[in-house]
This record gives sequence, C-alpha cells and structure tokens, in this order.
Amino acid sequence: MTDTTATEFETQPLREFTERAYLDYSMYVILDRALPHVADGLKPVQRRIVYAMSELGLSAAAKYKKSARTVGDVLGKYHPHGDAACYEAMVHMAQPFTYRYPLIDGQGNWGSPDDPKSFAAMRYTEARLTPYARVLLGELGQGTVEWGPNFDGALQEPERLPARLPNVLLNGGSGIAVGMATDIPPHNLGEAVAACSHLIDRPEAPTAELCEHLPAPDFPTAAEVVTPRDELHRIYERGHGTVRARARWEYEREAAQIVVHALPYQVAGAKVMEQIAGQLQARKLPMVDDLRDESDHDQPVRIVVQLRSKRQDPERVMEHLFATTDLERGYRVHLNAIGLDGRPQVFSLRGLLTEWLAFRTETVRRRLRWRLERVEERLHILEGLLTAYLNIDEVIAIIREHDEPKPVLMERFGLTAAQAEAILELRLRHLARLEEQKIRAEQGELERERDTLRATLGSEERLREQVRTELLADAEAYGDERRSPLVHREPARAIDETELMPSEPITAVLSQKGWVRAAKGHEVDPVGLSYKSGDGYLDHAHGRSNQSVVFLDSHGRAYALPAHTLPSARSQGEPLTKRLSPPEQARFQAVLAGEAQGRWVLASDAGYGFQVPLQELLSRNRAGKAVLTVPAGSAPLAPAPVPAEAQGAELAVASSDGRLLVFPLEELPEMARGKGNKLIGIPAQRLRSREEVAVAVAVLPAGAGLYVAAGKSGKRLGAEQLEPFRAARGRRGVQLPQGLRRVARLAAVPAGGG
Repeated sequence: MTDTTATEFETQPLREFTERAYLDYSMYVILDRALPHVADGLKPVQRRIVYAMSELGLSAAAKYKKSARTVGDVLGKYHPHGDAACYEAMVHMAQPFTYRYPLIDGQGNWGSPDDPKSFAAMRYTEARLTPYARVLLGELGQGTVEWGPNFDGALQEPERLPARLPNVLLNGGSGIAVGMATDIPPHNLGEAVAACSHLIDRPEAPTAELCEHLPAPDFPTAAEVVTPRDELHRIYERGHGTVRARARWEYEREAAQIVVHALPYQVAGAKVMEQIAGQLQARKLPMVDDLRDESDHDQPVRIVVQLRSKRQDPERVMEHLFATTDLERGYRVHLNAIGLDGRPQVFSLRGLLTEWLAFRTETVRRRLRWRLERVEERLHILEGLLTAYLNIDEVIAIIREHDEPKPVLMERFGLTAAQAEAILELRLRHLARLEEQKIRAEQGELERERDTLRATLGSEERLREQVRTELLADAEAYGDERRSPLVHREPARAIDETELMPSEPITAVLSQKGWVRAAKGHEVDPVGLSYKSGDGYLDHAHGRSNQSVVFLDSHGRAYALPAHTLPSARSQGEPLTKRLSPPEQARFQAVLAGEAQGRWVLASDAGYGFQVPLQELLSRNRAGKAVLTVPAGSAPLAPAPVPAEAQGAELAVASSDGRLLVFPLEELPEMARGKGNKLIGIPAQRLRSREEVAVAVAVLPAGAGLYVAAGKSGKRLGAEQLEPFRAARGRRGVQLPQGLRRVARLAAVPAGGG
C-alpha cells in the first residue's frame, strides 16, 4: 500500500481560492465574451463567425450557404459554446434594423423590426458576407494581426481582424460583463472617417472639434436625434450619457390624421400601437378618434393616429405621445471597450478614435513591412532568374551534366539556395527571349514599389497620409448619407390628466364619518342627500371636474384627490380612508375646491391663522402634507374662501365668549404652512382652560355685511352695523348682542343683501 503524503496536494485558504476563481471568471467574461475590442469593434463570437465564413469562401460574390453550416464550423473549430447563442449573434449581424452596416447578407427569415427574435431556425436560413465585411477581412493574410491557437490547439485563429474602418463606432454594440457594461451607439461611416481624418491632421484636437465632424449617433432608422448638441458634446467628452431619439411624423390636415413614418431604433411598431391603444381604452386621449397600422411592403412604418376633428392640435397630441410611449426613447451611451493594452476602459470620443488610429497605423505599417519583404524576396528571385537567362546555355549544360545541379549553380554563379531552386523550377516555355523582357519589366516595377514602401515606412508623415488615403477611399466605397437627422426639439411633456377631463361643475360632499362623493352641478342640496345610518352631512365645496378636491383633517393635514375620481352622489360614496392614510385618531373636518390660485383662510380655535393658496394644499401623498399647525388640545376651524377681488376685504372672527372682531384681510399674511398669526386676542388663561376659544371665521368682500348664526337663530349685520367691531388684528373684539353670543357660524352677506 502506497503512502500518500501531504506534499502531493496544494493547500490554500478557501477565501483565496474563491477570490481567484471569481476574478478569473470575471476577466473571461469581460475579455472573451461581453466587450468589443477597440481594434475591430467585435466580440470574440462575432469575430469567429466572420472569420469562419471567410474560411468557407462565403464572400459577397459567393453563393449563399446554410447558416447551420456556418454555425457548425464556428462551434467545431473556434467557439465551443451553445449553438443558439452563436446563431443569434449571427442573426444580429445580418439585421439591417439592428446593425448600421450589416456584416452578413442573409436569405430567408431573419426577423423583423416588430419582433427581431422571430427569425427562422438556422437549418432554414442561408447567409454570406456583405461587401462591407471586406473592410474587416481584406488585409487578414498580409501579416497585419497576431494569430493564436484555437481552443484545442489544432488550428490558428486571428486575435483581431485588421479593420480598415473604426467599426467599433460604426456598428456599436452592447454587452453586460461582471461589474461593467458597454453601450456604443452606431455612427455614420462618412462622419467617422471625417473625424479620423481631422485627428490625423491635428492629433491634439479636442473632442469638441471632432464633434463638428461626428456630431451624433446615426441609427439604422430614420428617427430624429433630439438630444441638444451641447449635451452630445458632454457625452462624447465623458464617454457616457443618454441620447434621445424621436419618431418622425407628418400631419395630413384634410384627413385630420397624424402619420408616423419612422420609429426610433429598436422600437417595435406593434409595441407603440399597444401603448397608444391602452391610453385610448383608459380614455386618456379624448382628442383621438382611431388608431390604425397601415404599414406594408412599400411603407414599412405607417402608423395613423386619427384625430376627432381638424380643431385638435396635432403638435400637442404628439408631444403627449412622445412623453408617454416609445415614440421617443432614450439610449444609454457607455463607450466601454477593450483597449490595445488588453484592458477595458471607458473612452471619450477623442480617446476612442486616437486608440483606433494607433491600431490602424500599426496595421498599415505591418502590412507594408510584409509587402516589402515579399517584394524583396521576389526581386531576389528575379535577380537569380536574370542571371540564368544571361547564361542560359551554361545553365542548361550544368543541369544536363550533373545529378545534383543545385550546388553547382550556386557555386558557379554565386546564387543563393532560393535563386537556384527557382531556376531549377523554370519550365522550358519560359526560356524564350520574351520572358527575359518580362522579368526586366517586373523587376523595374518591383524596384519602384520597394522604394515607395521604404519611403513610406521611413516617414511617419507619409504613413499617416497613407492611412488617411485608405480611409477616404473606403468612405467613398461604403459610405452613405446620415439616416437619423440631428434636430433640436424641446423636451416632450405629457398632457396633464386634468387637461384631458371635461370641465364640468361638481359639488364635493363630505360626511361626518369621512365618506365622500361628488354630485354634478352646483345646485345640489348636500344636506338633503341620503346618508348611511348614523352618518350625516359635514361639509361641501363647489369645484369643477378637472380640478382637485382638498380635504383638511383635525391635525391640520391637507390631502388632495382628483375631482373626477370621486364616486357619484347617486351612491352614498366611499370612505376617504380607502384612498388616503391620515394619522390615527385624526378625522376629516372640511373639504375645499376651486381654482388652484384661489386663496383660503386657515385657522385654529386657538385664534391663530393665515392665508394660503389652494395649490399649496395639493399633495399626491396618501399621507397628505402638514399645513396648519394646531396647538395641543385645539382644533381647526372651517376654512374661509377669499374672494378673487380681495381689495378692501375684511376678516371676521368670533369667539365662544360672544366676541366679534373685524379687521382688514391685508393684515393677515399669506403663508404655505405653519401656526399663523394671532387673529383675535383671547386671554392665555381662558384659552388654556378652554373657557374661551375662536369658533368661526369669515372673509367679507368690500362693502359686504355679515350673517351671524347663533343656536337656531341668526342675524344679518350690515356693513355700517359692523363699525363697532372693527379694530386691528389681534385685539380682544367686542361682545355681540345678548341673543347672538353663542356663535355657531359666520357668513358674508353681499352688499345690499339686507
């Protein structure tokens, strides 16, 4: 039995092992799966698909071949992963609505803009490379890139493709790795080449200058890029941000219809139709009568929004749809790619183009060196052949007389092994005098090419000019016009829900137990409505169906609900606690409605209050918002509306001791929240013991009288009769006549009302 010692095993802490394993996995995902390389703009699977297709001879001029054949070669030779993921990557490179410059020319069902994943199985589709793919593959066999072993070491594959254009920008790409992601939008080929050319001329040019040539992404669709230029400059400077694209449309006035004819990138027409139809069903688009999809082969995108009449504003309708549907969409920009040093980083536009130009310059240098070596090798051979032609009879004699003529030729004429081998491989028909002339002509041509190559390799300026010339030639061959126009548009704003509602008069009614309902019109008798057993009328307010209704609770908190959402007065309503969340022990005490700019007087029975615009009481929070600070043991009074014409208005305040004070309303400040200012002077001891408190307030328009309700009786006091009660704010007030001292309510009486 063999003794196994501990030295045969490696022991390490679990923490170190898991950390290293996770980091290895992370780097694999980042470098070999998710992020494109700045050199050719491709991820490994994309690069292997394009290379495998070139090895299968599937050039743009070749016949189509089944996609399954390509996928099989990719998986079997270079990419040992799932066939579904590989085929999907191949499909994306063939979809003209996904790639700005597709690399694969597909035949069959390769998906549609409405459903990019609706492509047929790979056994049904066929594919070949597009002419644009030559940009990536044309220089592959010319010593331009490094090669490495495939996954099993049986074959060699290129580590990068020698891209003649900045494909990393042209087709963009997206991916999610471990701890990082990339989102590079597509760009126009001609604009990218113009920016590269400018950077070759001015290597220190800032990003702002480059943006003059490459101003914005250029998506495969014709939707407008509406991000402002200064924001685009910041995005390209930082390397991240958001670009917004908006659908293009036109208004056919005679038919009163809006026609959308270009959708944003990666937006499905069916999804947009569903979003608009949902708003129609929810009655959020009352100005729209119908919605149709009239797209066909001749017009791939034609979505018709039929308006109810020619009086509707199409600009406002589309602004709402841009804000609420995918007719306008934002695209995250994150220029994250693997640099020439093999490390991922977020580039600015200038950094990305500088990095790619460094790669392209080195690629051209390597190609020229490779070509120079081939030229010099051929000149060397031609020199040997010319020697043979000048001594043809002696060469033939040596070949006929010697069993091993190669060393003899080398010794006799001072030839190298390669030259001697080339002479021995000559065919008899090439011994004609005409061949000598051809050799001399080829020699002269190659010598001129050699001199040009040496001059270019020896001058950085000439090398840069060579790069620029090739870029411009490729732009001429493959460039096209910008598809996504860059247009300045104001930010879209959705139509407020209240704007969509009809403006009808309503009366909001609040019951003693906190139930609410709304009746149409202002002529309703809220007291005479039917209430649940044990419940009864508490308060009501007049407003309109497109306004908000505000509720005030006993803690001084305000809550708001859209008027059109309140239940009908034909029922007994619903409890407010179903939709609002007041504090425990709080009860609703008042309801307010009207114009948002309208002012109200809020006060507590401690004798303090202030003016507040109704809009300050609006809150979308279920828990409302604190508005009136109510001292401990006190309670809010019924709010009093301030008339639109408040010039000369007065505020009347009554206490439980039967005292009345009238002072100018302008003495009471306007506040958004708080305790307020003193309205009527109540002795502190009497207030603390609750012997005397404020019981009612009322705002009196200029020249108006006052109705004082006391018990079951009441009395109207004319403007002249209020003179004894007028004083400055905060005074003690004057006692009312004996029968009116138990004040229950105050109300303004219009001038001349008796």
